Amino acid sequence: MRILVVGAGAVGGYFGGRLAQAGRDVTFLVRPARAAQLRDGLKLASPHGDATMPVKLVGAGDLAGPYDLILLGVKAYALDAAIADFAPAVGPQTTILPALNGMRHIDVLTARFGEKAVLGGVCLVMTEIDSDGRIVQLADIQQLTYGERGGEHGGEATARLVALDAALQGAGFEAHASPDIVRAMWEKWVQLAALGAVTCLSRGAVGQVAATTGGPAFALAMLHECAAVAAACGHAPTPTWLARIGGVLTAAGSPMTSSMFRDLRKGAPVEADHILGDLIARGAAHGVSTPLLSAAYVHLQVYQGVRA
Repeated sequence: MRILVVGAGAVGGYFGGRLAQAGRDVTFLVRPARAAQLRDGLKLASPHGDATMPVKLVGAGDLAGPYDLILLGVKAYALDAAIADFAPAVGPQTTILPALNGMRHIDVLTARFGEKAVLGGVCLVMTEIDSDGRIVQLADIQQLTYGERGGEHGGEATARLVALDAALQGAGFEAHASPDIVRAMWEKWVQLAALGAVTCLSRGAVGQVAATTGGPAFALAMLHECAAVAAACGHAPTPTWLARIGGVLTAAGSPMTSSMFRDLRKGAPVEADHILGDLIARGAAHGVSTPLLSAAYVHLQVYQGVRA
């Protein structure tokens, strides 16, 4: 299977790097600045083992023919530019596996490439790129889940899903197909939106928020706002799942932060529109009020405006 990883950043670079390390046929589509950083190899710093490996690189405009799989690991605000770059690599049998958060990217990708081409995907990994261009893994978790989004297949393990599963298994991270990938995507969105809103609005880690008067109640209220939107859209989280995630968001002493908060601290762009704004809009379309989530979104819009 010929795999094109779009972006060699914190997510695409990590999973693509592990695939390359495992001997898969992987090529990275990168911009010139990142290509320069990778001239001496892609570097991973991880509790699962550090690695430096030579990788195949290609630039926009240099793609020759379709790939079997496109693993899309860019930030949401870079999606449109990424689509323009990798479109020549999409053929009639190409499968696109996005590892983005939320659901808006599915609408964008299917509008451009059709329903059939796009799988659902959820990645769970905490990584960032350091000043030397290394991809640094911040926690043990490294999981990639994928599946048909329903429709004519009803979430079944199709032939392409079986082939994809075979290609991704045994590559140094947990990989598995899900019969209900849309639920998994919504659950991650609810968790990530709540975590991002809480940490960005409070400017602190989960444990710091939990240590304040009213902090745990604030975090749980944010979670239940996000869950109410999911429920209104037909994807209600289970009570068991909500209780577990509520425990994560209120854990005493937890150093957990969101990628949005880490980007905010660095003065980098944030995925506020894709993760918070789109969730608020979908809730409003169903008459769901989200005052806490909206406050966090206003906060991040001001940050984006000042940054611009």
